[in-house]
Amino acid sequence: MIKLRLKRFGKKREVSYRIVATNSTSRRDGAPLEELGFYNPRTNETRLDVPAIVRRLQQGAQPTETVRSILTKAQIFEQLKA
Repeated sequence: MIKLRLKRFGKKREVSYRIVATNSTSRRDGAPLEELGFYNPRTNETRLDVPAIVRRLQQGAQPTETVRSILTKAQIFEQLKA
């Protein structure tokens, strides 16, 4: 199963995350299938590749709870219904 999850990167105490599509059995920081966005919780900055995320969701990818809340704030699921 393909999951949309966060991949951690950055220095200690200066963490940021990439939103990636990866196999559900792979490690958190393992090689992703595709990078779909960026999230920095310290500045609340989010950059998303919306067409790629919508395509992955249509193919059946399941977001984790944190990624789901990020996508809900960016109103990605409304675009999926259209």
